[in-house]
Amino acid sequence: MENIYGFTHYSFFTEMSELAVQHNSFDLSLGIPDFDIDERLKSFLRESADLNCHHYEPLAGSPFLIENIIRYNRKRKNPISITHHEVSIVPCATFALYTALKSILNQHDEVIIIQPSYYTYGPSVVLNGGTPVYYDLDNDFAIDWEKIQQCISEKTKAIIVNSPQNPTGKIWTQTEWEQLYDMIKDQEIYIISEEIYDTYCYDRIEHYSSFLHPELRKRTFCIFSFGKMFHTTGWKVSYMLASENLTARFRCHQQYISYSANAPAQYAIAKYLEVFDPTENQKMMEHKRNIFNELIKDTPLQVEKKAEGSVFQIVNFRNISKTMTDVEFSKWLIIEKKTACLPLSAFYNSRDNSDYIRFSFAKKDEVIIQAMEHLRKHL
Repeated sequence: MENIYGFTHYSFFTEMSELAVQHNSFDLSLGIPDFDIDERLKSFLRESADLNCHHYEPLAGSPFLIENIIRYNRKRKNPISITHHEVSIVPCATFALYTALKSILNQHDEVIIIQPSYYTYGPSVVLNGGTPVYYDLDNDFAIDWEKIQQCISEKTKAIIVNSPQNPTGKIWTQTEWEQLYDMIKDQEIYIISEEIYDTYCYDRIEHYSSFLHPELRKRTFCIFSFGKMFHTTGWKVSYMLASENLTARFRCHQQYISYSANAPAQYAIAKYLEVFDPTENQKMMEHKRNIFNELIKDTPLQVEKKAEGSVFQIVNFRNISKTMTDVEFSKWLIIEKKTACLPLSAFYNSRDNSDYIRFSFAKKDEVIIQAMEHLRKHL
């Protein structure tokens, strides 16, 4: 199903989830957790209702929340040093991506999108008058620097990077960020760095933010998500880091689109950051990833590489079918085998088939276990 810009509607993603409900299937299709949030977050949100937190916060965001974001980033294992003028509170990561592009794009500027990628990237470029240039990763999902270099032209204005990446789970290393900078340093090319799964890095791999690179941070819009960190996507509060200059350009547009984000939730999140331990969340999600990957070994589905980060695992299904497209296989798995996933081609503008499907392990342990046990018996 396409809209006037030729992009897949979000309804494609919801269709799989609706099919799962319709056929009473285990739903591992979307990255929406089915478990509850921390009780302390609920308590802080109730507390905010009794305070005067019901009006607009400043354009930049709640000063209380900004201060605690600065403190939180100082305490990371790879600390990020930032000032108040480099932090913007935004309603969501998609808003930050769209508005960052609006801040830098002129008509027909090109933006490189590394595929597979989240479905909002291409439309955000087009809606801002830009032209998406797609670079498709090979099946090892590693960056081929010669190939991405070939995508750069005199019209290139930005590159969108997602690390940890949805859907592949790939994490960019410090070396890769340095290679990217070396490639673009002689052109005015900006980076939109979506780092919304930064707290979910596994096997002792540490998240390395683009904002840690002393030169890249001058030309990077670095996007984070409290919705992903705390499983509170409905609260609509995220944050963005950018240089003071880029932040000023960003806010010129932000003031006319959203102005500020959810005020009561900003207070609750600020309070929660004072007690939040990211290692607890990371260990919980790594445990779920490990359960999924251990149990899927007993099925014909094949994991070629465990996700380094994020809440998703991609899986090769060609041991089961050589002829079905990934869309056909995904629907068959939901309807006939009672387990919901997404086809990897949903994350490409340039492909309608692949050898892979994507599962989310951001689910209750028992749901993952029951789904894999069901596939073991019926595949």
